[in-house]
Amino acid sequence: MLPDHKAGPVPGASGISTPQTIGFLLLDNFTLISLASVIEPLRMANQLAGRELYRWYTLTHDGAPVRASDGLQVTPDVSITVPLSLDWVVVCGGVAPQHSVTREHAHWLQAQSRQLRRLGAICTGSWALAKAGLLDHYEASIHWECLASMQEAFPNVTLTTRLFSIDRDRFTASGGTAPMDMMLNLIAHDHGHELSAGISEMFICERVRNEQDHQRVPLKHVLGTTQPKLLEIVALMESNLEEPIELDTLARYVNVSRRQLERLFQRYLHCSPSRYYLKLRLVRARQLLKQTSLSIIEVASVCGFVSTPHFSKCYREYFGVPPRGERSGSNVWYGRNASATTALQQGKIVAVEPASTEPMSSAMMSLVYAQGEPTFASVPLTR
Repeated sequence: MLPDHKAGPVPGASGISTPQTIGFLLLDNFTLISLASVIEPLRMANQLAGRELYRWYTLTHDGAPVRASDGLQVTPDVSITVPLSLDWVVVCGGVAPQHSVTREHAHWLQAQSRQLRRLGAICTGSWALAKAGLLDHYEASIHWECLASMQEAFPNVTLTTRLFSIDRDRFTASGGTAPMDMMLNLIAHDHGHELSAGISEMFICERVRNEQDHQRVPLKHVLGTTQPKLLEIVALMESNLEEPIELDTLARYVNVSRRQLERLFQRYLHCSPSRYYLKLRLVRARQLLKQTSLSIIEVASVCGFVSTPHFSKCYREYFGVPPRGERSGSNVWYGRNASATTALQQGKIVAVEPASTEPMSSAMMSLVYAQGEPTFASVPLTR
């Protein structure tokens, strides 16, 4: 389950009878892959459930078409001036969010927050929420290219390198396909693991990543070019995971003292060099456990651990789950209530029609088209 300190209101929790309505605010130069990654799981959730669990609208500040970072032009459903009854608002960012977020965007997002909307962002959309003051004292994720600049611009935001972050009524994801993982986790929390698993199968997604997964952030984007010796030491560490180099030897390679080495790591990476080296080896071990068929003994050896018990102890202390549990998937936080009753209406769309002042949602139209699909209404939902 979600960590207690981050738990918050979850619209659309299992048992709700009306669709959750989501507004996607498209910024100039937003990334199309992130938008698709966040919307497609919603479409498939509706298709597999056989009814409209989610509906969505795309919005721009003036209702005019907006150009994605790949040059494709997207015509939104409405402008932000059109009153919509939204449950969630998700900001879709992309290239140069510093220049694409306007005062109108910030004011509109602040108004949505006052109406108790649940606010999210994908790719660099977190910049817009931060500029509106809506991420202060929240944990948030953003694409690694913007980590350093956003931390400098918004020091009250607790930035993380995780693929996505869910903190109370805020949910943010880095770019690319990470929004899909975030949405699959949210759907599983709302409607059960079976539906989330069905969606991932339809999209040939072999593993749904969770909040424990991090972006692979090049250190030079965290430090810039100001610490070449530190960058060189980390590069040496990354190249020597199977046979770790002694810290004194590392220090000599880059012509610094052991004490200087310790100070560099504490000041810029907020940990000791030995701790950082251990983290690199454990992260590599996690990748091997999840992505290969190597035995746990082989993984331990490849990652520089002299004994399997020591590897298991370090792994459990760092990730909160033993290597064997990691491979079996026992660390997945979501689940379904086996005692709950199921509700399935085969071949029939169960939906609440939008109010007459609202446009027809694209979710409803795609659901109508999906009725002929063999997977339509194939997943029963718990209540």
